[in-house]
Amino acid sequence: MATTLWQLSATELAARIARRETTARAATESVLARIAEVNPQVNALASVSPDKALQAADAADAAQTRGDVMGPLHGVPVTIKINIDVQGEATDEGVHDFKDNIASSDSPLVQSLREAGAIVVGRNNAPAFSLRWFTDNDLHGRTLNPFDAGVTPGGSSGGAAVATALGMGAIAHGNDYGGSIRYPAWACGVVGLRTTVGRVPSYKASAPNRIISNQQMSVQGPLTRTVADARLALQVMAQGTPLDPQWVPAPLEFADAQQPCRVAVFRNWAHSAVDPTVSAAVDQAARWLEAAGYTVEEVEPPHFAEVSAMQFHMVMNDMRRGGEPFMREHGDDALRKALSHYMAINPVWDRDQYLEAMTRRFNIARDWAVFLERYPVLLMPNSWERQFPIDDDQRSAERTAQILLAQAPLLSTATLGLPGLSVPTGVVNGLPVGVQIVSTKFREDRMLAAGEVIEQAAQFSALAYLRGRG
Repeated sequence: MATTLWQLSATELAARIARRETTARAATESVLARIAEVNPQVNALASVSPDKALQAADAADAAQTRGDVMGPLHGVPVTIKINIDVQGEATDEGVHDFKDNIASSDSPLVQSLREAGAIVVGRNNAPAFSLRWFTDNDLHGRTLNPFDAGVTPGGSSGGAAVATALGMGAIAHGNDYGGSIRYPAWACGVVGLRTTVGRVPSYKASAPNRIISNQQMSVQGPLTRTVADARLALQVMAQGTPLDPQWVPAPLEFADAQQPCRVAVFRNWAHSAVDPTVSAAVDQAARWLEAAGYTVEEVEPPHFAEVSAMQFHMVMNDMRRGGEPFMREHGDDALRKALSHYMAINPVWDRDQYLEAMTRRFNIARDWAVFLERYPVLLMPNSWERQFPIDDDQRSAERTAQILLAQAPLLSTATLGLPGLSVPTGVVNGLPVGVQIVSTKFREDRMLAAGEVIEQAAQFSALAYLRGRG
């Protein structure tokens, strides 16, 4: 079966366009046709912009004909989540009241993608206010997991993960406050890169104020079908701007990035039920890394239970002051119920308790930095459970507490502003399995190198699997 343009990785597609073997318009037309074919079945994209995309593609082809300098994503179709600004489009957050919230400018990473030659073809769906691990909202509807419609595609970047898995763009934008890139990527069998806080600028003119916990934990990053594409997307997205004063001009690649190192393997945890497929995926990935020369040792990261719980305690107490009433007023019923469950199981902190938590967070971050000096790569699950059933967070506060324990591998690293990489390893019983790789701040290169070892050994493609299944 001949490979069509929408099936290609961003790296390969950009190379073919650069060699003039195809055009930006042909690539964009191919992806738009794929979107028309599959998006109605899964609702990954909340909106599609064919006219604007084709205009941008024609401009890209004209620039190439003139001999202009081409960016690394020249002609590559991409999608952007509905919770950041794309000029002339609504930053609607999946909320009816914001459907006319038209952005006056691009967020910095959107601008960087455009400057690199990428073609924005559509917007990825997300839950209202991106506050759930389930992608559904009253404005755009539910996004379905293409492997099994009865389980979540993840959230909040669920639309991005599904679009990527099915070929509706080679790169999808997502953001990650408590797992919102890594969890959907794992749930849908694609690569998801949570970047270090300060690596990729976070700013949107339509809502410039960010609460304290968001500043400390939330990041922007890509979802892709290959680790190489995640590296390429990071290179483009990490361009600096004074609009985000946390941005750091750190190197993207260090000299020792490709050298095998000591790996901490964390495969079981006494505080949560652990699905056997989850620990088995970690075991398999550890064997692959060991075969590639990495030194593997089973060890639990420091203060893991404490720092995992700290994430939602800090976020929810921050939101009590800075967002809960607003979200309750404008959000949908599913958001309100999930928020009620979150608040019910979180202690109410006063000012001094929150400040003490910030002090404690700093000390835990120091201990993790020492740990990651000894173990430059940490290998663990994304979630201790398999993909949650649809709307599992709507059942009860008690079930929500179990969900939070299951998501501890996502929450712990977010608390500390660390990077994380979700890499698929295959399919078991019809659902994707995979692992998470963590490293110290600004060492995405270490994670990507280890991720490529696992990817090459696994030889898994969600796109190929789903196409083969018919």
